[in-house]
Amino acid sequence: MEDRRSLEQRIRAWLVVFVVGLVLSGVTAFPLAQEVRWVDGWGLPGAVGDWMSRVREALDTTDATYPFLFYGTDWLAFAHLVIAVAFYGVWRDPVRNVWVVEWAMIACVGIVPLAAICIPLRGLPLWWMPVDMAFGVFGMVPLLALRRLIKRLESATAAPAQPAGV
Repeated sequence: MEDRRSLEQRIRAWLVVFVVGLVLSGVTAFPLAQEVRWVDGWGLPGAVGDWMSRVREALDTTDATYPFLFYGTDWLAFAHLVIAVAFYGVWRDPVRNVWVVEWAMIACVGIVPLAAICIPLRGLPLWWMPVDMAFGVFGMVPLLALRRLIKRLESATAAPAQPAGV
């Protein structure tokens, strides 16, 4: 059986993977218009390229006319960063704070119906659905590994049961 130190190191490695993903997802929401201009400059082919050009035009128009709307993506970015900070509790005491991992797993599952409902509702192309759903799927991978390792750590560190009557 793995020792406590080895399990904690593996838990922290998976935590880093997940938190880095959250932080990157967050900070990339701040310069949204600039990023889309950059990607559109790649000259992507077909429907993807057409879509990127359309998104760029919409963001440029919004930036020029209604820049305050980007405050919504600032809040999106901030939310990702705040969620990442919540995982500090898992870093400090994984067994006690396994609920944070389980909560994040629920959030990852929730991405699927959100994308399925909101993508058609907002007029996005249906091929974008697997792109957004992938955030939930790929986010679930480190979370499942984390939960499994935390449960093993919990079992490894559980106090032995006292015989009845002792």
